[in-house]
Amino acid sequence: MEANLDVALNSCCSLESLDRGKEVHASAVKLQLGSDVFVGNSLVVMYSKCGAVDDAVVVFKRLKEKNILFSQMIRGLVQPDEITLTGLLSSCTNSGMLQKGRCLFRYFSENTSIELKHEHYSCMVDVLGRCGKLEEAEDFVRNMPLKTNSIVWLALLSSCRMHSNLDLAERAANYILGLEPHCSAAYVLLSNFYASANRWGDVSRLRVTMRDKGIVKQPGRSWVTIKGQKHLFLSGDKSHSLSENIYWKLDWLDMKLKELGYLPDKRFSLHDVEDEQKEESLFYHSERLAIAFALITTVEGSTITVMKNLRICGDCHSAIKPIAKIVDREIVVRDSSRFHHFRSGICSCGDYW
Repeated sequence: MEANLDVALNSCCSLESLDRGKEVHASAVKLQLGSDVFVGNSLVVMYSKCGAVDDAVVVFKRLKEKNILFSQMIRGLVQPDEITLTGLLSSCTNSGMLQKGRCLFRYFSENTSIELKHEHYSCMVDVLGRCGKLEEAEDFVRNMPLKTNSIVWLALLSSCRMHSNLDLAERAANYILGLEPHCSAAYVLLSNFYASANRWGDVSRLRVTMRDKGIVKQPGRSWVTIKGQKHLFLSGDKSHSLSENIYWKLDWLDMKLKELGYLPDKRFSLHDVEDEQKEESLFYHSERLAIAFALITTVEGSTITVMKNLRICGDCHSAIKPIAKIVDREIVVRDSSRFHHFRSGICSCGDYW
């Protein structure tokens, strides 16, 4: 029975399947398996992957027996595996624990038989990048014993964007394109970087190169799933049957944000147009349309969950923090990088993603 529940829960590990996962959880409780370690672990994973962190914590606390933690593993001479390292380094990234990340990576490198992979080096680059140690991160990549790949350099390129280091971003992008000439992510990240610096000539040059090489930028899409139905939005989209109400809600939010002193960050407008057009294009990004739709179609006070196929826009990230406070709701945005939990004017990512 536990195995069947585990299979069912594993199939529910997406935002669209959260309600179904809750139904499986209810069945587990009826069968008196809600606190079983095997089922409980699957529930924690399911809720975490669906962005329902609070529910995952509740399940974890109710487990009668908990898995051994890392420090206990070391004291008990239990050999951790490569998944343990990935999880630990990801936690260090999310928490900004630089020294802890360094120590963990050194421990696994020197004291275990685990074969470190590109994934682990990429995680360590993220740890360094979050803390602004970009030069150390570049040295780390250049001196890693494995042959570097585009994933590791992309981690460094993303960190450069967060800390506005264009020189290093260009070096990282050149390495990526040398390894993977058709890597759209490198072109897009560097193009966005140039746009934020008003270097429109470089933006145009990259776009021409992408066109000549047949590299297509994936359009940003955001969606909300309500009662099993997926509602998809593109930037500036007016195809939804409730578009008039959605845009009215966005205009209302715009007014409330301005009352709080919020100013759009035009660096994230990726088009060489007038400032007024830049502000308008930013406010009609797909994630904001999805949020406005959810605000007018869900119960007041309930959590709003949005999925986005690309990284969340920096200006949208800044705007959603006060929006969550204005509407007194938790807003969860799952982008291509991580879950962002917006509550009372702050985000769980600590403004690094």
